[in-house]
Amino acid sequence: MQLIGMLDSPYVRRVAISLQLLGLRFEHQSVSVFSTFEKFRSINPVVKAPTLVCDDGAVLMDSTLIIDYAEALAAQAPAHRSLMPATLPERQQALRAIGLALAACEKSVQIVYERMLRPAEKLHQPWVSRVTSQLLAAYGELEAELQRKPLAVTSDTMGQDGVTVGIAWHFTQAMLPEVVNAADYPALREFSARAELLPEFAAAPHSEKVYQNP
Repeated sequence: MQLIGMLDSPYVRRVAISLQLLGLRFEHQSVSVFSTFEKFRSINPVVKAPTLVCDDGAVLMDSTLIIDYAEALAAQAPAHRSLMPATLPERQQALRAIGLALAACEKSVQIVYERMLRPAEKLHQPWVSRVTSQLLAAYGELEAELQRKPLAVTSDTMGQDGVTVGIAWHFTQAMLPEVVNAADYPALREFSARAELLPEFAAAPHSEKVYQNP
């Protein structure tokens, strides 16, 4: 399998870390949807990161759908592992955390794009303020969730909720630290610091680097 996209995207990073935790080997091409648009389009005409090129040549996109496929692949292994809980109450709780983290990712990306791609004189502040309030609400809910029940943070126990919360928080702090004050979210800050020390996170850092299979 080949993972296409840059690790400075939280969605690409989410897939890279998930594939590792599931024990699935892959190659990574650090291709940008901006600076190498045409190269990306030659792989996936939609030019959407992350893209996964399967072993049979099929092209998948969207981090959640790629991870769903990865879970199905991992389930074929004799001693397979899933990043999602089996019981309904635990799954509900995990899905809530994942949804909040993906919302935080989406709102962070929207603010970054607004700043990077729109001329300053055309920046629509009411829109930015609205998106910022949504971003802060998502992290407020996540902080309360982690205060109530901390997430597992070892390679053997981390689930998809931990992966997604970890990459979302790290991305926001890397790109928008002045928008989301880390001091206001001690549980998220501590969880992220511990997650970034895991080998699966370290092998796919938020950067322009290419992931190397160990």
